[in-house]
Order: sequence, then structure tokens, then C-alpha cells
Amino acid sequence: MAGIPAELALTVAAIVDGGSLDAAARSLSITPSAVSQRLKTLENQLGQVLIVRGKPAVATGAGEAVVRMARQVALLEHEALSALGLEAGGERVRVPLAVNADSMAVWFLSPLARLAARLDIDFDLHRDDQNFTARLLESGEVMAAVTSEATPVSGCTVTRLGVFRYEAVATPEFVERWFPDGVTAGALSEAPFVDFDRRDTLQHAWLASRGVSEHGIPRHFVPASHDFAQAVILGLGWGMLPVSQAAEAEASGAIVRLGGNPVRVPLYWQQWNLRSPLLDAIASEVADEARRVLE
Repeated sequence: MAGIPAELALTVAAIVDGGSLDAAARSLSITPSAVSQRLKTLENQLGQVLIVRGKPAVATGAGEAVVRMARQVALLEHEALSALGLEAGGERVRVPLAVNADSMAVWFLSPLARLAARLDIDFDLHRDDQNFTARLLESGEVMAAVTSEATPVSGCTVTRLGVFRYEAVATPEFVERWFPDGVTAGALSEAPFVDFDRRDTLQHAWLASRGVSEHGIPRHFVPASHDFAQAVILGLGWGMLPVSQAAEAEASGAIVRLGGNPVRVPLYWQQWNLRSPLLDAIASEVADEARRVLE
């Protein structure tokens, strides 16, 4: 077999990034028919379907392997040109990263801002629950991820960042209405809470630690970290907030802790196992910030 031409692999990655052949054509400055021909050529060469042509177009398992290769080739080419003192066609390097919503809201953007101030780099952030960000590494969509998974994804390295500690909190008015006799199991079975989304289990885990099932309890879904915190602070329901995110509201008396054991979520940094000065610089800056913010 002749191998995978980098140009064709990059075309597959452009289709995945843009979600369609037309979007890939615009980003590559070629016609949609040329994109289609490149894709067909590589699929025929490999004997496998690489893209499911839907809205959006998505990679198959085989296509994910090609996308991952394309991103690695692009990164290594950029760094080789930089090491040779040559311009990479005037293009800035694009680095896709995966991160959970609370990290993005509380601490993750600061190290990226410091990196962007000194490097010609464009970050493409993919937000997902910390239990699922590693999947984006496997698919090749991102180069590195903040994740709760300690076991490294195949072809990746893993570094422990620290622990996010969450406390159950609510407004004093909410406590007065729903917990007049204390935060009992009976009261928790009726008091509404705030869920981030349908994959969020933090509130469920805290309820379970109090001997309460989350099934049948009223809840509000607020799928944005800042808005989730605001919903709790405004009294929409009780919820689990990172201690650092809740500090100001707690200090002002806007919210109070409900007690019980905190929920601790360990976080890890996983990245491609490449000899890449750029990825290493990102990892170092992220780890430094994590040491300042996380337990």
C-alpha cells in the first residue's frame, strides 16, 4: 500500500471541521467537486468509507484515524518550519482542545490567554463533560483534553492536574422555603435542583451520599456554567458549585452551603504522545494554572 497522502488526509479533516464538503472547499480554497474527488480517491485507496455524508458530515471510525493523522502532520509540519526559521505560509497554527464547562468558566482560559499573547496560535475549544472529553481525543477532533479519565487514551500521555471540589449550595431564601426543618432526606426529595444537562451527575452523586434517589425530584436544566451558577444564586434551585466559583457569592451571603460531603472530581490533562514543543508549552501553562486553582 502506498500510504496516505497528507493532502488527502487534510481534506478529510477539513470536511469534519466544517461539517460539509462545501465548508471544506471554502477553507481549502478549492471547489466542492475537488473536495469530493479527493475524498473519493482516499476512500478508494483505503477501501473504507471515511465520511458519513449527513448534516453535519461526520467521520467514520476509519475517518477518525485519518483526521487524527492529518492534525498531527499539520502540527509537526508547522513546528518543523518554525525550527528552520521559515514561515508556515503565513498561517497561524490551530490547536483544538477539549475542556469541561466548569474548568472553562473558572480557570482554563487564563493560561490560554497567556499563550496567545506570545505565540501565533488559534485555539479551537470543544466543551463537553469531563467524563466525555477523552472521546474527542480518540476521534482525533482535539489534540489535548481536560478529562476525568486517569487511563490514557491510546497514543496519548496523561498528567494529573488536581481536584475540583463542589459544594451543595442554595440561597438563604430557598433554604428557608424548602428546608425549614433542616436539609433532611424528605426535604431533599421535594426541593428542586439545577442540573447542567442530562449527562450531569454531580447533583445525583450528592443526593445519593445523603441516601436520596434523584428520580422524581423537580429539576431545571441550565447548560452553561456561568448561567448554571446564576440560576443557583438567583434561587431557581439548589446545585453543586465549584468552591472557587461560589466564593464571592458565599462571602456576600447570597448563597449558603447545605452541608454534607463535597463531591470531588479529579482532573487530568491528556495529549497526543508527540515530541511537540507547542503541545508541551500548552501543557506546562495549563498545569501551572491548575496548581493555583485546583486542590
